[in-house]
Amino acid sequence: QVQLVESGGGLVQAGGSLRLSCAASGLTFSSYAMGWFRQTPRKEREFVAAISWSGGDTTFTDSTRGRFTIARDNAKNTVYLEMSSLKPEDTAVYYCAADHFGRAYRESWRYDYWGQGTQVTVNS
Repeated sequence: QVQLVESGGGLVQAGGSLRLSCAASGLTFSSYAMGWFRQTPRKEREFVAAISWSGGDTTFTDSTRGRFTIARDNAKNTVYLEMSSLKPEDTAVYYCAADHFGRAYRESWRYDYWGQGTQVTVNS
């Protein structure tokens, strides 16, 4: 059974940093692209960042490019989202997702598996 488990969320002041982790099991992690998405009660789930199976290709949404980085450790079956210069508008539940095609897609419908999410709250 595939499991994606996010961790690292929490409360941070604006301008601060957080690192989210997503540990995967039950799949051949090194074959999957991994994505991060976020959702608030008022918005639909939105794309944040994605990384290809090899880590050679990454993509970000415009609002996070330059502030967030995404990386993966295939030996640890884990993908990371490093967030810096956080803003109150980054407040959301953050989800990781896995895509068996292995490419860094932005569209949520392309992803096969999803985690339960981790809350990130940024205070002004």
